[in-house]
Amino acid sequence: MTLDREQVLRSAAALLSRKSTATMDEVARAAGIGRATLHRHFAGRDALVKALEDLGIQEFEAALDAARLDEGSCEEGLRRLIAAVEPSAGLMSFLVNENQLFEGDEVNEGWNRADARVSAFFRRGQERGEFRIDLTPAWLTEALYGLIGTAAWSVQAGRVAAQDFPHMIVELLLGGVRRSVER
Repeated sequence: MTLDREQVLRSAAALLSRKSTATMDEVARAAGIGRATLHRHFAGRDALVKALEDLGIQEFEAALDAARLDEGSCEEGLRRLIAAVEPSAGLMSFLVNENQLFEGDEVNEGWNRADARVSAFFRRGQERGEFRIDLTPAWLTEALYGLIGTAAWSVQAGRVAAQDFPHMIVELLLGGVRRSVER
């Protein structure tokens, strides 16, 4: 039987997004494999987390591509982005809260690429007059990541319905970033 590495990573992400302190034994059980098999593919927790990071960045960049952020209004682009990122939101939730990924000098360059794309999107919205200009694009980017993570966690915990995921994020974020028209 061949190991489906991606399925193991998805099982690990689902568990770790609910229980960040899960042991490798617990990860193996969640993936339906033995601990020795898990260790043959991931030497330890750090290697597992790095593999999750690579998968998460790959999926987030694919969501950014699918969202076509340069097309149409920024509100439409944001809605497309949230819809595209929803399937991997649990993984993103885990990753944005995994401090070890952002410490030291060896931060994965994929985060910088993704941040640059999202920040450029918010900057475009500001330049077009669609978004407030008193909040920096960097802050809006971090707020988006926080809302994705919080919404994913709320859905997993059963606090909100899964079908409300895109609506909750888009409406809260837009309600806070829309430029108010002075009368």
